[in-house]
Amino acid sequence: MAHKDKQTYDSYTKDVFDNPPAGPLGVHRGSRSAASRALPYVVVIIVAMLAGLLFWGIYSGELSNVKLPWSSQESSSTTTSSKHKQSTDATKKQSDANNDSASSGTSTDTQDQSASSSDAESSSSDDAAGNAAGTDTESQAVNHGTQIRVLNATSISGYAKSKADVLSQAGYTSVSASNPTGTVPSQTVVWYQNETDKATAENVAQTLGISNVQQSDGIVTPIVVVLLD
Repeated sequence: MAHKDKQTYDSYTKDVFDNPPAGPLGVHRGSRSAASRALPYVVVIIVAMLAGLLFWGIYSGELSNVKLPWSSQESSSTTTSSKHKQSTDATKKQSDANNDSASSGTSTDTQDQSASSSDAESSSSDDAAGNAAGTDTESQAVNHGTQIRVLNATSISGYAKSKADVLSQAGYTSVSASNPTGTVPSQTVVWYQNETDKATAENVAQTLGISNVQQSDGIVTPIVVVLLD
């Protein structure tokens, strides 16, 4: 094999790549604007400020007061739930109050009914007592036709006659006046003979203003009035 000569740059055929344009191309970048050069510094400053604010908010507790957009919806939902719960509680309390009022009203009605029953029973008892008293009064009714004697044991002349006139004006039809015979009592008195004459004797005493009324078996006239000084 024959030895070939050493090949050099000039041994190759010239082409377009052997005639590059003048000046360096694709090796250096063009100059950047001032804004593009300052942008990294601005980003660093903003990040540092945000970090500082975050640290201050955590340390001071103000971060919890910061309202985020989604926190408003949560707060509104919580407020609505709270209002609904309060409304439910108020309705329940009102219902309980109404039930208590109804129970109290029922108890009051029961008490009123019991009181009415007691009043009715008391009224019945009073009516029965009144009827019994009425019966007793009827059995001891005042008899204006009962014979009455008025005795003058005083030193006043005509005193018995004046009292007899008072009884006559009161409606009594059988009244006589005279002087006493025998022993007289120590004070003015109205005597009555039988129990049936008691009501009449009490009415006579009331008409004459006498408070002493006694039953006596030793008199002949049903009612005797003895007048003393």
